[in-house]
Amino acid sequence: MQETSSTKELFDTVSFSFSQTVTRKYSTSFSLATKMLAPSIRQDIYNIYGFVRFADEIVDTFHAYDKPFLLDNFEKQLYIALEQKISLNPILHSFQTTVHKYQINLKYINAFIESMRLDLTKSDYLTQEEFENYIYGSADVVGLMCLQVFVKGNKDKFDALKHSAMKLGSAFQKVNFLRDLKDDTEHLGRTYFPNIDLNVLDSSAKEKIIKEIEADFNEGYQGVLKLPQEAKLGVFIAYRYYEKLLQKLKNTSIKKIKKERIRISNYKKIELLIRSYIKFKLQLL
Repeated sequence: MQETSSTKELFDTVSFSFSQTVTRKYSTSFSLATKMLAPSIRQDIYNIYGFVRFADEIVDTFHAYDKPFLLDNFEKQLYIALEQKISLNPILHSFQTTVHKYQINLKYINAFIESMRLDLTKSDYLTQEEFENYIYGSADVVGLMCLQVFVKGNKDKFDALKHSAMKLGSAFQKVNFLRDLKDDTEHLGRTYFPNIDLNVLDSSAKEKIIKEIEADFNEGYQGVLKLPQEAKLGVFIAYRYYEKLLQKLKNTSIKKIKKERIRISNYKKIELLIRSYIKFKLQLL
């Protein structure tokens, strides 16, 4: 059967909708922030999120299955998709479309896969270098892939904002580590922060972690202010959500952090969205 452009366009649409559904189902907060991006770049961020979410699910969730095999196969299919510019896996098809559209650097994708592979075998990070390398691959490069979309491939703008994007990605990931302390230690057997025994986490160690994250946020925020208008509001909302989550963690007892996953209520999320939108419309960003 001969392919026509209309049938291929339908396949693209179905694949893109799948990436959007994955984003909405797995993360209400990220989905909310992505909706505030301009339509011209929104779908591409869904495509990136779908890819990184599926890889993360393999290493964090599929305990009853052969995780190394699943990740190896996912990676193999990824590179076939990148080479052929098509995949029958809708997540990989969507992602390769965005990679080619913005010429996303392959080294970022490789670094991300490598960090996901570490989660299959490595349970703790003993040095700052190990920790930073993992953060780079699991979070910083995701921020850099999104940045290439935000600046629409403009190299000068990308280079100017690269450092801030990495710092923001680091801040988000470290907040996740602190928030997910219980699940990471009890269910996955992992500890990420170096030189800190999270099983006996005390107020001094917690304060050190918080200050490190706050420093990352401060540097990351400077880049948010310089983003193109199409991306600024969505990224600012994500920044405010994680900043609010960090403040809640800061004001939560260590005992409670170890016992449960700290969350921001849907009411607070909507409030953050409204306040951020007003600030954006008043050109206060």
